[in-house]
Amino acid sequence: MFFQALLLCSLYTAQLQASTNNEIVSHLRQTASQVGDTGNLSEPQHTFPQDINNVLREISAALAGLQVEMKYLQRDYEGVLNQSSMCTDINVTLFRILILIFCLAVKRVAFSASLFDSGSGTFGPFNTHTVLVFRHVVANIGNAYNPNTGFFTAPVRGTYHFEFYIYGSGHASHPTGAWLVKNGENIFMAFEHQTNGRAKCSNGGTMLLEVGDVVFLRQESNSRILDNQNHHTTFSGHLLFTM
Repeated sequence: MFFQALLLCSLYTAQLQASTNNEIVSHLRQTASQVGDTGNLSEPQHTFPQDINNVLREISAALAGLQVEMKYLQRDYEGVLNQSSMCTDINVTLFRILILIFCLAVKRVAFSASLFDSGSGTFGPFNTHTVLVFRHVVANIGNAYNPNTGFFTAPVRGTYHFEFYIYGSGHASHPTGAWLVKNGENIFMAFEHQTNGRAKCSNGGTMLLEVGDVVFLRQESNSRILDNQNHHTTFSGHLLFTM
């Protein structure tokens, strides 16, 4: 819609320019006529009208090109314009406000963070499911992610994509796993269980979120998650487009 609004603004500006140019042409023609009727000019009368005619031809050529561009824009976007004559009735200030609204409606939202801000260690196991708080923030465009709570809160209604990578160590009794959670509901899970070595699992998904919806990661009970200075355990997300 913002692109369509820009096109609408371009058409409106083009029409204003065309109207102004028509007035200039009319004025120049009138001036040329007046020059031909007077005999008090110091310059020879036959040279000045010739200069005016050159200017008129250049302006006419420019207007012709402008009209062709307007014709194609109106044809391609007649569904947006409805009636091109409506543009001339729109107040310029109001139109700029509408453009600003479109700009503000399209938010830029993206974040990426790892579990530990510094050092290394093991998170868990716990007897209950536990919210994972990713404190090492690499990017937080739009400030929709809170590194103090681990919650991502949708600032606009739109389609979002999330990815998470969970790192752990093999253990006979403790797997490695976490849920992607939306408003308290488990959506997708990453899970791995091996008895030795290192384990890593991942998952991701795309969701339609309303304004104020909350997304976070929830560690599965009895599981262990590792992270260190290499930042293996991460949580990321971004807005794909508004709805």
